[in-house]
Amino acid sequence: MHPALSVIVFTTATGAGYGLLAWLGAFAAGGVLPSNRWFALAALGLALALITGGLLSSTLHLGRPARAWRAFSQWRSSWLSREGVASVVTYVPAGLFAASWILLDRTDGIIAVTGLATAACAIITVVTTGMIYASLKPVAQWHTPYTMPGYVIYALMSGAVLLNAMLYVSRDESRAMSWIAFGLIALGWFWKNLTWQSNETLGGSTTLSTATGLAGGAVRSIEWPHSEENYLLKEMGYRIARKHAAKLRMFVHVLAFGVPLAATEVAILSDGWLAAFAAVLAALAMIPGLLVERWLFFAEAKHTVTLYYGRQAA
Repeated sequence: MHPALSVIVFTTATGAGYGLLAWLGAFAAGGVLPSNRWFALAALGLALALITGGLLSSTLHLGRPARAWRAFSQWRSSWLSREGVASVVTYVPAGLFAASWILLDRTDGIIAVTGLATAACAIITVVTTGMIYASLKPVAQWHTPYTMPGYVIYALMSGAVLLNAMLYVSRDESRAMSWIAFGLIALGWFWKNLTWQSNETLGGSTTLSTATGLAGGAVRSIEWPHSEENYLLKEMGYRIARKHAAKLRMFVHVLAFGVPLAATEVAILSDGWLAAFAAVLAALAMIPGLLVERWLFFAEAKHTVTLYYGRQAA
């Protein structure tokens, strides 16, 4: 699949934003986070900026962005529409939660309820995003049990790392948050390896014979459906060389997981400026790592429509 930059930014930014928003809502309701309005302004501002920026970037991939509102009408059958509805609904409790926390400098009582509602809506939105891809049967690499949980894990992971960094910078560091971030990075790394291993076993599972239902013998295409490159080939027929994919996977291993895991461990075992530096380093390293991970998520996916254009297996 063609890795569109707008969609890569969208899935990475909104995932981190919703993950951060979920942790803020849940932990503020539990009285774990500082009730300081300046911390709330910075943390909630970052979460909502990531979410809003990501959602806006997603419209750049549309042929006619002005008609994006029509996607909301198909929520009964479309995960894309459900995602749009969920993302808008999330702004309601998030706005009430942010306004109450910042203006009243409190996170208890009814404010805690809005925080929990915000966390729930954030997770639901990430689930709908993951289901957009997991529900696509023509793309074997996405239509697996690993896709949707992966979106949730990476969102919570990146959100936890961001929150951990902000707590250290504001001198309100929490060892509990550091351990949560550490555990989620390890889980995310494990899940990414499981996903890649699963995708490797899918190679050649769908062929022109199985796609056409003519399984009695070898099937080959005599003539392409089109005489020149078209939209389908540009979007669905993108290929990445195996050696390039291997290098980019190593980049993901190091920046998205390896460096953040080691840096978070340093933050746990140390204190003062060294711990704060390590926590911030974990967040800064993870951002480009997850961007490359999202790029590979699209670039390595194979759509079965390419079978009709000469590819032997998908």
